[in-house]
Amino acid sequence: MVKADLLPCVRVGCQGWNYDDWITGAGVAPVFYPKGTRAADMLTVYARVFDTVEVDSTFYAVPSTQTLDGWNKRTPRSFTFSLKLPQVITHEWALRAGSLEELSLYCDRAQLLGEKLAVTLIQLPPHFILTPENATALRDFLERLPREMRFAVEFRNSDWLHKKVIDLLSKHNVAVALVEGQWIKREEMWRLAEEPAADFAYIRWMGERNLTRFREVQRAQDENLREWAKVIVNLCNRVSHVYAYFSNFYEGHAPASANKLKNLLGQDVTDAASLEDQPSLF
Repeated sequence: MVKADLLPCVRVGCQGWNYDDWITGAGVAPVFYPKGTRAADMLTVYARVFDTVEVDSTFYAVPSTQTLDGWNKRTPRSFTFSLKLPQVITHEWALRAGSLEELSLYCDRAQLLGEKLAVTLIQLPPHFILTPENATALRDFLERLPREMRFAVEFRNSDWLHKKVIDLLSKHNVAVALVEGQWIKREEMWRLAEEPAADFAYIRWMGERNLTRFREVQRAQDENLREWAKVIVNLCNRVSHVYAYFSNFYEGHAPASANKLKNLLGQDVTDAASLEDQPSLF
């Protein structure tokens, strides 16, 4: 679709790496991880294929220093992590002042990743609707974010896509997460991509949570991905970086979805079969 050197800003990856379904079984075609891959080695293998990942576990707890050190050691210098802000901040405290201690702890820990820290996703629940109280909470919360970190906000209610809200985010260089999902129409997402709130973009592909196996593509979204690729090409004229992450639920197998997008963008792709041929870690 485009030459790779025209899109150096785009990093494409998956929402997580630790999935047993991604391990190739005996006597079957390669899935993603080579046969016998241990959980402890999955991130190292994943980083041979993709240069970024979105981490879901930080949504449930601030990661320990030991965990962060392990991620650093198992990935190359150029690799990046996007982390979800802990739910105690977004869901339990709803960005109110009571979350400040947890926010401070999270930011201190996340910055231990150094240059490998990409973006922090502030994922707000659908019931966090636009009210004067919530708008004030968001405004005050944005004021407390460290300027040396990147943040993106995922709204799950379209009422938030108001010019005053976008202007507020822009003031703090906080992106609106562009999400292919059930909460906000994709046309609204594409409209937001035309005038990004920050100097980077953050994109997520979700999907109905009615799949139970993640070994292969089960509902191809090729046309949808072609349209998103066009959006990303245009975004690259407006921002310095685009971080893009796929859920297993989007098509059924996130690595395949990510590689489809990389192909559309003219980026190099490493397939599962070639991982089987590389020297073993195990």
